[in-house]
Amino acid sequence: MISVEKSIGLLETMTSYATTTARAEMSEIRRLKGLLPPELQSWVMVEKSLEVNPSLIRSEEIGKDQVEVSIDLARWEQLALDQRNLLFWHEVARIQNDTIPRDGWEMAALAIGLGGAVGELWVQDGLLLVLALALCGVSGYRLYQKNNGERNLKEAIEADDKAIVLATRFGYSLPNAYKSLGSALKTLIEETPKKRQRAKYEARLQAIKRSAAKAKARVKGSRETSRSENIYN
Repeated sequence: MISVEKSIGLLETMTSYATTTARAEMSEIRRLKGLLPPELQSWVMVEKSLEVNPSLIRSEEIGKDQVEVSIDLARWEQLALDQRNLLFWHEVARIQNDTIPRDGWEMAALAIGLGGAVGELWVQDGLLLVLALALCGVSGYRLYQKNNGERNLKEAIEADDKAIVLATRFGYSLPNAYKSLGSALKTLIEETPKKRQRAKYEARLQAIKRSAAKAKARVKGSRETSRSENIYN
């Protein structure tokens, strides 16, 4: 049997570990809030995810003028600092581009619209039937947009490009910004078992490589132009 002294010592160790972990998590949350552009700090919240099997990082509109970025801190802390920064700025870019999920009203609206359509067929009210079908159409189209893989990938790539810009705004050089985001995507590819999600990360990585190559060519061309101008001055 475990003695009382050992039990107390074990409890103290567990309590100390929990306290240290909580402090580390709060410190990371505060650090990430500091990476928000000033124009977002008043209405974007950064929180630890409390979901079961959560996404690594996810943004969601939780009110009329409020967005929450939730993070699986257990997995998050396993990434390098620069990787975390660029993945966070990717999420910030999605907020700025207005491509984050809404409150999830589409399914409710679709159910109401279908229910209304059935009801109006029963009472034979043409105008209300048209309105119910219109509601079904709008909500159905929004659900299609939300689940359109090609569109979602395009939005993710656009957010990656904007994350690079945000990184340079916070002091990263352009090469380091591309390197850090590329490294983060490589890690996600290695850790993602689902083929569909892994393919999305791979497509984003290829897009980042193309974008980095174009940026490098632009810088090289600019330097050569500047050198030529200096020769003739």
